Amino acid sequence: MPGAATPTIAVTTGEPAGIGPELAAALLGEPWPARIVLVGDCDLLTHRGGRPVAEANLLHVPLAVPSMPGRLETANARYVLALLDAALEGCASGRFDAIVTAPVHKGVINDAGVPFTGHTEYLAERTGAPLPVMMLTGGGLRVALATTHLPLSAVSAALTGERLATVLRILDADLRGKFGIAAPRILVCGLNPHAGEGGHLGREEVEVIEPTLRALQAEGLQLTGPVPADTAFLPERLAGHDAVLAMYHDQGLPVLKRAAFGHGVNVTLGLPVIRTSVDHGTALDLAGTGRADPGSLREALRLAIELSTAHRP
Repeated sequence: MPGAATPTIAVTTGEPAGIGPELAAALLGEPWPARIVLVGDCDLLTHRGGRPVAEANLLHVPLAVPSMPGRLETANARYVLALLDAALEGCASGRFDAIVTAPVHKGVINDAGVPFTGHTEYLAERTGAPLPVMMLTGGGLRVALATTHLPLSAVSAALTGERLATVLRILDADLRGKFGIAAPRILVCGLNPHAGEGGHLGREEVEVIEPTLRALQAEGLQLTGPVPADTAFLPERLAGHDAVLAMYHDQGLPVLKRAAFGHGVNVTLGLPVIRTSVDHGTALDLAGTGRADPGSLREALRLAIELSTAHRP
């Protein structure tokens, strides 16, 4: 319970046919400076983890139909969303201090008739957060995104000055409030090759990004950019910066995943709750084989404990 000496962290176990249940169950066999509560079906977690889950470490949510490793069932799509709802309710009631999420399968949720673009957007809608910001950490990097799960053809239209300013304010505020960085320094990528080449390779830098950065710099935010994305991650560029803001999903995340895949952590900024997640998908082909790497889920739990502990009275 919040206010106690040890935080309580909810771990949603994700797509039941994927690797999430077994990875989550494995966490209980390790020592943690927190109480871990798995959110999922009791029988599923017992079977996939190879041993019963103690009542103190379980929030039981029943499957709609039995689940087999690697075999998606649209009937269980709403079960996956029910896990998230249960964890959010636990945070709202004070039972949980943070949420760690195992991976879900966007396709099967949509196939079940539920529009779903990702954890980030779903949690924002459920908590009333106006604009969530996705940030991945790992390999010494923090990379946030100005836009998240959009087709590339839709990025330019979505990248308004208002959105960019809101994302940067949230990134600055959460680097201060959640990560304890007193004066965050943020490196901002351009959208176009060569950051638009002075308007010759695109006008977004000239018309949107540069004016927004100037306005926020006048407010006191420490921002550098827009810089060409192809050189943004050079060590000399990164030196002296606490985070990088990329304009779209595949602009920034390939670099971070090259540096830390399997041990990276996805953090959702701008929410009223602490939420971390893995940097990988459901890996249906590995489910039930015992070969899935728990490294990213361990790191997500470690960061959730760190952030929740830092905010305890």
